[in-house]
Amino acid sequence: MTSRVRHVTIDSADAYRLGTFWADVLGTTVDADDKPGDDEVLVAADGITLLFVEVPEPKSVKNRIHVDLEPQDRTREEEIERLLTLGATLVADHRVPDGRGWATLADIEGNEFCVERSKGERPASAAAAV
Repeated sequence: MTSRVRHVTIDSADAYRLGTFWADVLGTTVDADDKPGDDEVLVAADGITLLFVEVPEPKSVKNRIHVDLEPQDRTREEEIERLLTLGATLVADHRVPDGRGWATLADIEGNEFCVERSKGERPASAAAAV
């Protein structure tokens, strides 16, 4: 028998606040059972479930694992602007003139994530390329 990833757990200072940010990013809501002040908050979206758990220590180093986002109904540039409006910050810009590359952003608690090109922005022959 094998295992499956049930959810990705993200340590946080404020589980509900961070969960709400990521629910907005993913176009969903936090679980109906979760409320402000809860120390665990679940966010389920198409293909992924994130669990935010409050921990006492602050984030202190770069993430060793992160989420890569692929916009579904907008361009990479439009998605980056939307995420910045939600409170994300631009950490590093790896976009190149030919359209390849990605942007590294941080969520409202400093957790890094990347935004790649949308499927529509990728050449048909290079659908898997960043």
